[in-house]
Amino acid sequence: MGKPRKTPETLRSHRWYGAADLRAFGHRSRTAQMGYAREDYAGKPVIAIINTWSDINPCHTHFRQRAEEVKRGVWQAGGFPVEMPAMSLSEPFQKPTTMLYRNLLAMETEELLRSYPADGAVLMGGCDKTTPALIMGALSMNLPTIFVPAGPMLRGDFRGETLGSGSDVWKYWAELRAGRIDEHDWHEIEAGIARSPGHCMTMGTASTMTSAAEAMGLTLPGAASIPAPDARHAQMASLSGRRIVDMVWEDLAIRDVVDARAIHNAVTTVLALGGSTNAIVHLIAIARRAGVALDLDRFDALARRTPVLANVRPSGAFLMEDFYYAGGLRGLLGRLPDLLEGSAQTVNGRSLAANVEGAPVHRDDVIRTRANPLVAHSGLAVLRGNLAPDGAVIKPPAMEPRLAHHTGPAVVFRNYADMAARIDDPALPVTRDSVLVLQGAGPQGAPGLPEWGQLPIPRKLLQEGVRDMVRISDARMSGTSYGACVLHVAPESHVGGPLALVRDGDRITLDVAARNLALEVDAAELARRRAAWTPPKPHYARGFGALYLAHVTQANDGCDFDFLEEGAATATPDPEIH
Repeated sequence: MGKPRKTPETLRSHRWYGAADLRAFGHRSRTAQMGYAREDYAGKPVIAIINTWSDINPCHTHFRQRAEEVKRGVWQAGGFPVEMPAMSLSEPFQKPTTMLYRNLLAMETEELLRSYPADGAVLMGGCDKTTPALIMGALSMNLPTIFVPAGPMLRGDFRGETLGSGSDVWKYWAELRAGRIDEHDWHEIEAGIARSPGHCMTMGTASTMTSAAEAMGLTLPGAASIPAPDARHAQMASLSGRRIVDMVWEDLAIRDVVDARAIHNAVTTVLALGGSTNAIVHLIAIARRAGVALDLDRFDALARRTPVLANVRPSGAFLMEDFYYAGGLRGLLGRLPDLLEGSAQTVNGRSLAANVEGAPVHRDDVIRTRANPLVAHSGLAVLRGNLAPDGAVIKPPAMEPRLAHHTGPAVVFRNYADMAARIDDPALPVTRDSVLVLQGAGPQGAPGLPEWGQLPIPRKLLQEGVRDMVRISDARMSGTSYGACVLHVAPESHVGGPLALVRDGDRITLDVAARNLALEVDAAELARRRAAWTPPKPHYARGFGALYLAHVTQANDGCDFDFLEEGAATATPDPEIH
């Protein structure tokens, strides 16, 4: 049996508005101060609209208007919408990395929903870390919740060629450094690569995570793929506002949706999309907030059986606009019924299988068939070995196949500044067979696990035509990036992981098929190096940075705060308490 339907007296907000006491008088009088009559809210679900719009987040520039469309839907369904701005994690601008602040937004989301009279929540996000942060906070609070994704921007353009966010930035940056294009070309690319509201239109972290949210059942069917400027995106926002009111009456909370089946579907979807490696960190954190076990080995096991069907950059050829009009995520999921947990509940009250049943695919070159996948399996791979005892990740479809089994001498950079200072030095002792190693780029070391993992190819090698090399770090890389980049090496170098012990000239072996990452140095020598290693000083002595360094977990554990990753939210404050 399902839960009993809510009544006006059992609404959470009734504790604020419905009592006959002094505190409720204050709540009602202050609501009147904002111009609302009692009939606007009395006995109605209060819907918190958590909006991550800001003037410095280009991915969310349309959220001012979308929030109004969500409110319209809430009003139409008989709810009372309350917009609550939350921290906006703007990937292009925030330093040192938005990942440093993902957990801060998650905390803010949880506390906004806990401390105010919210009966349900609409989460508005899309730019990379915003989606997991909002979902993590909402899971801890566990109210009825629906997610409104920002949607991808339109295709870029450069002299008749289609440009994709990130992927073509890295491509043409390499060409500029190699002398194949000039500054005028570069400025023309700059002007044409981002030409509408919305997040990256490649299969970067943004589209990967909003698609994962849909696969988890947290959006209306088809919502994640709609381009931001498309009128159907505004319609989706309004319909989401209407649906959340019904979810409150039904008492359909977010943890009723996000269970082990939903997490399985999210991981499988990410793999079938050829999605961002960042999804591994985020989904582990989300799963733990939901009380579901998920680790690196589960990703690797599912990757071995899941084909990549989305022919979208950086692994493929097309962009999210093409993907949507080819059938979108519903079309892709409709081709994976045997790999998904179709019985999983979704926010519209139907199962995932029911939501994707009969979903058409209009272009098999964009959304491939199972008989003709972009990649047969292993869109992501988890590596282990003496260099990464707790795991590392790589994206095989985005690398040159010749590097899938490679041994070469290490060229080591102590940190990002060291790399930036020396990478283009003509005297750098590097060849196309070298293995570039970046230390000090993990959760503690950078700090914040920034997207430094796609180390640039040295200029002198670019001029020789080299476009890919094995690169190893404890950093992440953008989901729009590509190359033979080993990422998330754990434990990180800053806390004494084996990566900290690598020296110039050490031979390193990468074997993707064997899932092995090995430092070819004998154990006795590594023991001597470890004995001589001294921990670096922490980056922060105060503020949020100090809190982060004291409590963040490693990449293989999701980089959540250890005091937040499990358990229910703190009980709601008693409205009687002033």
